[in-house]
Amino acid sequence: MRQSITWLVTGGSGFLGINLVRHLLDRGGAVRSLDVLPFNYPEASRIEPIEGDIRNRDLVRSAMAGVDTVIHCAAALPLYSPSEIWSVDVEGTRVLLNCARECGIERFVHISSTAVYGVPDHHPLVEEDALSGVGPYGEAKVAAEQVCRDFREDGLCVPVLRPKSFVGPERLGIFELLYDFAYRGKNFPVIGAGANRYQLLDVEDLCDAIVLCATLDRSKVNDVFNVGAAEFGSIREDFQAVLDRANFGRRIIGLPERPAILALRALEVMNLSPVYRWIYDTASRDSYVSIDKIRERLGFSPQYSNRDALIRNYDWYVQNREKIASAPGATHRTPWKRGALRLAGAFF
Repeated sequence: MRQSITWLVTGGSGFLGINLVRHLLDRGGAVRSLDVLPFNYPEASRIEPIEGDIRNRDLVRSAMAGVDTVIHCAAALPLYSPSEIWSVDVEGTRVLLNCARECGIERFVHISSTAVYGVPDHHPLVEEDALSGVGPYGEAKVAAEQVCRDFREDGLCVPVLRPKSFVGPERLGIFELLYDFAYRGKNFPVIGAGANRYQLLDVEDLCDAIVLCATLDRSKVNDVFNVGAAEFGSIREDFQAVLDRANFGRRIIGLPERPAILALRALEVMNLSPVYRWIYDTASRDSYVSIDKIRERLGFSPQYSNRDALIRNYDWYVQNREKIASAPGATHRTPWKRGALRLAGAFF
C-alpha cells in the first residue's frame, strides 16, 4: 500500500472536493486543490489552493508539478449547458490525463457516475453492463470514461469510480428541497408511490473508496468500480427518516406518476420545474448497483446506510441553514431553484 502521497484534487471547492480534502488532511497528506471557484474554507491555510480551469493546459501542468496522485472530481453538472458539460467533462478530462502522462503522475483516480448506465432494464447493475448515457451529462460521462480507458490501455493507472448519488456535509442541490420541507414542518411529495428502491452513498464512504483506489496495489485498482450504500430501502422509507428527524409528524406524499411527470415537463418548458428531466423521469424507478466487485477486490466496507447518510446531511443542514447562500445555483453546494415548489409548499 502506498503511504506518503502528494495529492491534487480537481474540483476541490465543490461538495465532494472539500470532503475529500478534509479526509486526506486527516491522513496527513500534502494536498493541492484546482478549481475555477475560490477555496473559501477554513482548511485553506493547510493546503495549496489553485484557482483556475482544468481545460487550461499550462495551468494544469503547473498544478501537477510534484504531485503523485490526481483525484479528478471536477465536473459540469446536468444544469449546465450541453456544450459546457461536454467541454468540461470530456475535453477537460482529456487535458488532465495528457498532462498527467507528461508529468509522470503515478495514479489518476477518475470520479464518474452511475448515470453512464442510462435507464436500465434490470438491477442490480454491474460494471460489465452496457453503457448508455441519457442526456448531455450521461453521454459526457460515458465519453470521459472512454478517454480514461484509452489512457489506461496506454499504460497509465486510471481507476474509475461510479458512485451513486452521494450526500453528506456541504451537500445541498436537489436534497435541499427535502431538507427545507422537513425543517419547515411540511409533508414531502414524491413521484409515484415511493416504493422503488433507490441507493445513495455517504460522501465519507466515497472518500474511503477513493483512498483505496489511490493506495492499494496497481494490479487491484486499475479498473472500474461501482460505489454505493450497502443498506438502503425505498424512497418512501429513507426520505421518511428525514421527516421523522425533524419531528413534526409529517409524511411522504405520493403523487400519481404520469400526471406528475407531465406537469413537470410543462413546468420545465416554462423554466419553473425544480428538477431536470433525468431526475423526474427516473425518480419512481428502482436504481441500485452491485458493490460486490469493490468489496471483494479492494475490501471496501461502507459505514452508512441511506438513512444514516440522509440524517447526517440533514443535521448538517439544520446547523448551517442560516449560512447557506439563498441564491440558487448549478452545483451540489448551492440550493437548486425551487420553481413551482415555492407555491406547492403551501399544499403539503
